[in-house]
Amino acid sequence: MLENIKMVVFDMAGTTVDEHNVVYQTLQKSINDHGIDVDLDTVLELGAGKEKHQAIKDVLSFLNSNKTEDSYLIFNNFKKMLDEAYLKLEVKPIDGVEEVLQKLKEANIRVVLNTGYAREIAMNLLNKLNWIKGTHYDMLITASDVEKGRPDPEMIQKAMKEFNISKAAEVLKAGDSWIDIEEGKNAGCGVTIGVLSGAQSREQLEKENPTYILNSLKELFYENDESF
Repeated sequence: MLENIKMVVFDMAGTTVDEHNVVYQTLQKSINDHGIDVDLDTVLELGAGKEKHQAIKDVLSFLNSNKTEDSYLIFNNFKKMLDEAYLKLEVKPIDGVEEVLQKLKEANIRVVLNTGYAREIAMNLLNKLNWIKGTHYDMLITASDVEKGRPDPEMIQKAMKEFNISKAAEVLKAGDSWIDIEEGKNAGCGVTIGVLSGAQSREQLEKENPTYILNSLKELFYENDESF
Protein backbone atom coordinates (compact mmCIF):
# COMPACT_ATOMS: atom_id res chain seq x y z
CA MET A 1 0.00 0.00 0.00
CA LEU A 2 2.85 2.39 0.83
CA GLU A 3 5.11 1.24 -1.98
CA ASN A 4 6.43 4.25 -3.94
CA ILE A 5 4.59 6.66 -1.62
CA LYS A 6 6.61 9.76 -0.69
CA MET A 7 3.92 11.78 1.07
CA VAL A 8 0.71 11.02 2.97
CA VAL A 9 -2.06 13.57 3.44
CA PHE A 10 -4.27 12.79 6.42
CA ASP A 11 -7.50 14.47 7.40
CA MET A 12 -7.73 15.49 11.06
CA ALA A 13 -11.08 15.01 12.89
CA GLY A 14 -12.21 11.40 12.67
CA THR A 15 -9.05 10.30 10.85
CA THR A 16 -6.15 11.26 13.09
CA VAL A 17 -7.93 13.13 15.90
CA ASP A 18 -10.80 11.98 18.11
CA GLU A 19 -12.71 15.13 19.12
CA HIS A 20 -16.05 13.39 19.71
CA ASN A 21 -17.72 15.05 16.71
CA VAL A 22 -17.88 18.30 18.68
CA VAL A 23 -17.41 20.40 15.56
CA TYR A 24 -20.36 18.89 13.72
CA GLN A 25 -22.50 18.83 16.86
CA THR A 26 -21.76 22.54 17.27
CA LEU A 27 -22.46 23.14 13.59
CA GLN A 28 -25.83 21.42 13.97
CA LYS A 29 -26.66 23.45 17.08
CA SER A 30 -25.74 26.74 15.41
CA ILE A 31 -28.18 25.95 12.59
CA ASN A 32 -30.88 24.76 15.01
CA ASP A 33 -30.47 27.90 17.12
CA HIS A 34 -31.25 29.93 14.00
CA GLY A 35 -34.67 28.30 13.83
CA ILE A 36 -33.79 25.64 11.25
CA ASP A 37 -34.43 21.99 12.06
CA VAL A 38 -31.67 19.62 10.95
CA ASP A 39 -30.31 16.42 12.48
CA LEU A 40 -26.69 15.44 13.01
CA ASP A 41 -26.75 12.69 10.37
CA THR A 42 -27.69 15.25 7.71
CA VAL A 43 -24.95 17.61 8.87
CA LEU A 44 -22.40 14.80 8.69
CA GLU A 45 -23.61 13.64 5.28
CA LEU A 46 -23.45 17.10 3.72
CA GLY A 47 -20.74 18.81 5.71
CA ALA A 48 -18.09 16.28 6.71
CA GLY A 49 -14.65 17.35 5.53
CA LYS A 50 -15.75 20.67 4.06
CA GLU A 51 -14.79 24.21 4.97
CA LYS A 52 -17.36 24.93 7.64
CA HIS A 53 -19.04 28.00 6.14
CA GLN A 54 -19.47 26.04 2.93
CA ALA A 55 -20.90 23.16 4.97
CA ILE A 56 -23.53 25.48 6.45
CA LYS A 57 -24.45 26.81 3.02
CA ASP A 58 -24.78 23.29 1.64
CA VAL A 59 -27.02 22.19 4.51
CA LEU A 60 -29.27 25.23 4.08
CA SER A 61 -29.45 24.67 0.33
CA PHE A 62 -30.32 20.99 0.82
CA LEU A 63 -33.13 21.95 3.19
CA ASN A 64 -34.41 24.56 0.74
CA SER A 65 -34.29 26.98 3.64
CA ASN A 66 -35.50 30.54 3.14
CA LYS A 67 -32.65 31.58 5.43
CA THR A 68 -29.74 30.78 3.10
CA GLU A 69 -28.69 34.43 3.17
CA ASP A 70 -28.14 34.05 6.92
CA SER A 71 -25.23 31.64 6.46
CA TYR A 72 -22.67 34.24 7.63
CA LEU A 73 -24.66 34.87 10.80
CA ILE A 74 -24.88 31.16 11.49
CA PHE A 75 -21.18 30.69 10.73
CA ASN A 76 -20.13 33.51 13.06
CA ASN A 77 -22.31 32.06 15.82
CA PHE A 78 -20.80 28.63 15.13
CA LYS A 79 -17.27 29.98 15.63
CA LYS A 80 -18.19 31.57 18.98
CA MET A 81 -19.90 28.40 20.17
CA LEU A 82 -16.95 26.27 19.07
CA ASP A 83 -14.49 28.47 20.95
CA GLU A 84 -16.55 27.89 24.10
CA ALA A 85 -16.77 24.15 23.47
CA TYR A 86 -13.02 23.85 22.95
CA LEU A 87 -12.26 25.42 26.33
CA LYS A 88 -13.45 22.23 28.04
CA LEU A 89 -12.96 19.74 25.21
CA GLU A 90 -10.69 16.76 25.74
CA VAL A 91 -9.20 15.40 22.54
CA LYS A 92 -7.01 12.38 21.90
CA PRO A 93 -5.41 10.70 18.90
CA ILE A 94 -7.39 8.02 17.10
CA ASP A 95 -6.13 4.70 18.47
CA GLY A 96 -2.81 3.72 16.92
CA VAL A 97 -2.32 6.92 14.93
CA GLU A 98 0.74 8.19 16.80
CA GLU A 99 2.51 4.89 16.10
CA VAL A 100 1.57 5.23 12.42
CA LEU A 101 3.00 8.74 12.30
CA GLN A 102 6.24 7.51 13.88
CA LYS A 103 6.58 4.66 11.38
CA LEU A 104 5.96 6.99 8.45
CA LYS A 105 8.62 9.39 9.72
CA GLU A 106 11.05 6.48 10.12
CA ALA A 107 10.33 5.52 6.50
CA ASN A 108 11.11 9.10 5.38
CA ILE A 109 7.55 9.60 4.16
CA ARG A 110 6.30 13.16 4.54
CA VAL A 111 3.26 13.53 6.78
CA VAL A 112 0.79 16.30 5.95
CA LEU A 113 -2.32 17.06 7.97
CA ASN A 114 -5.12 18.77 6.08
CA THR A 115 -8.56 19.83 7.18
CA GLY A 116 -11.72 21.71 6.38
CA TYR A 117 -11.20 23.64 9.62
CA ALA A 118 -9.70 27.11 9.75
CA ARG A 119 -6.06 27.20 10.89
CA GLU A 120 -6.95 28.57 14.33
CA ILE A 121 -9.24 25.61 15.06
CA ALA A 122 -6.73 23.08 13.70
CA MET A 123 -3.90 24.51 15.79
CA ASN A 124 -6.13 24.40 18.87
CA LEU A 125 -6.57 20.66 18.31
CA LEU A 126 -2.86 20.06 17.72
CA ASN A 127 -1.93 22.03 20.84
CA LYS A 128 -4.32 19.92 22.93
CA LEU A 129 -2.66 16.79 21.53
CA ASN A 130 0.84 18.21 22.08
CA TRP A 131 1.67 17.32 18.49
CA ILE A 132 4.76 19.12 17.27
CA LYS A 133 5.66 20.02 13.70
CA GLY A 134 8.75 18.07 12.67
CA THR A 135 8.07 15.37 15.26
CA HIS A 136 4.52 14.21 14.63
CA TYR A 137 3.88 15.82 11.24
CA ASP A 138 5.70 17.84 8.59
CA MET A 139 3.03 20.28 7.44
CA LEU A 140 -0.43 21.49 8.39
CA ILE A 141 -2.62 22.94 5.66
CA THR A 142 -6.14 24.15 6.34
CA ALA A 143 -9.16 25.49 4.51
CA SER A 144 -8.16 29.03 5.45
CA ASP A 145 -4.76 28.59 3.75
CA VAL A 146 -6.20 28.14 0.26
CA GLU A 147 -8.70 29.79 -2.04
CA LYS A 148 -10.62 26.61 -2.88
CA GLY A 149 -11.68 24.07 -0.29
CA ARG A 150 -12.40 20.37 -0.72
CA PRO A 151 -13.04 18.61 -3.00
CA ASP A 152 -10.76 20.94 -4.96
CA PRO A 153 -7.21 19.52 -4.80
CA GLU A 154 -5.53 22.83 -3.95
CA MET A 155 -4.50 21.80 -0.43
CA ILE A 156 -2.82 18.61 -1.67
CA GLN A 157 -1.16 20.43 -4.55
CA LYS A 158 0.19 23.07 -2.19
CA ALA A 159 1.71 20.37 0.00
CA MET A 160 3.25 18.66 -3.03
CA LYS A 161 4.87 21.93 -4.05
CA GLU A 162 6.21 22.47 -0.54
CA PHE A 163 8.04 19.13 -0.61
CA ASN A 164 8.98 19.15 -4.30
CA ILE A 165 6.82 16.16 -5.16
CA SER A 166 5.91 16.38 -8.83
CA LYS A 167 4.04 13.07 -9.22
CA ALA A 168 0.64 12.81 -7.54
CA ALA A 169 0.95 9.03 -7.92
CA GLU A 170 3.48 9.21 -5.05
CA VAL A 171 0.88 10.71 -2.69
CA LEU A 172 -1.57 8.86 -0.44
CA LYS A 173 -4.69 10.65 0.76
CA ALA A 174 -6.78 9.33 3.66
CA GLY A 175 -9.89 10.62 5.37
CA ASP A 176 -13.17 9.67 7.01
CA SER A 177 -15.53 11.33 4.51
CA TRP A 178 -16.40 10.99 0.83
CA ILE A 179 -15.08 14.49 0.19
CA ASP A 180 -11.60 13.42 1.36
CA ILE A 181 -11.62 10.65 -1.21
CA GLU A 182 -12.88 12.94 -3.95
CA GLU A 183 -10.19 15.47 -3.04
CA GLY A 184 -7.53 12.79 -3.40
CA LYS A 185 -8.90 11.60 -6.73
CA ASN A 186 -9.08 15.18 -8.04
CA ALA A 187 -5.41 15.58 -7.14
CA GLY A 188 -4.55 12.33 -8.93
CA CYS A 189 -3.25 10.65 -5.77
CA GLY A 190 -1.86 7.16 -6.28
CA VAL A 191 -3.76 5.82 -3.27
CA THR A 192 -7.01 7.05 -1.70
CA ILE A 193 -8.23 5.61 1.59
CA GLY A 194 -11.50 5.94 3.46
CA VAL A 195 -11.38 5.21 7.19
CA LEU A 196 -14.31 4.13 9.36
CA SER A 197 -13.05 5.83 12.52
CA GLY A 198 -14.97 9.06 11.94
CA ALA A 199 -17.95 10.72 10.35
CA GLN A 200 -19.20 8.42 7.60
CA SER A 201 -20.14 4.80 7.01
CA ARG A 202 -18.64 2.21 4.68
CA GLU A 203 -21.62 2.63 2.34
CA GLN A 204 -21.07 6.39 2.12
CA LEU A 205 -17.34 5.98 1.48
CA GLU A 206 -17.82 3.23 -1.11
CA LYS A 207 -19.72 5.64 -3.36
CA GLU A 208 -16.39 7.37 -4.15
CA ASN A 209 -14.54 4.10 -4.89
CA PRO A 210 -11.42 4.64 -2.76
CA THR A 211 -8.46 2.34 -3.26
CA TYR A 212 -9.03 0.93 0.24
CA ILE A 213 -11.46 1.26 3.11
CA LEU A 214 -9.86 0.63 6.51
CA ASN A 215 -11.23 0.56 10.02
CA SER A 216 -8.57 3.10 10.99
CA LEU A 217 -5.16 4.37 9.93
CA LYS A 218 -3.35 1.85 12.12
CA GLU A 219 -4.21 -0.78 9.49
CA LEU A 220 -1.80 0.93 7.08
CA PHE A 221 0.91 -1.30 8.55
CA TYR A 222 -1.18 -4.43 9.04
CA GLU A 223 -1.03 -5.80 5.54
CA ASN A 224 -2.64 -9.10 6.49
CA ASP A 225 -5.79 -7.36 7.75
CA GLU A 226 -9.00 -8.52 6.04
CA SER A 227 -9.77 -4.93 4.99
CA PHE A 228 -7.25 -5.23 2.16
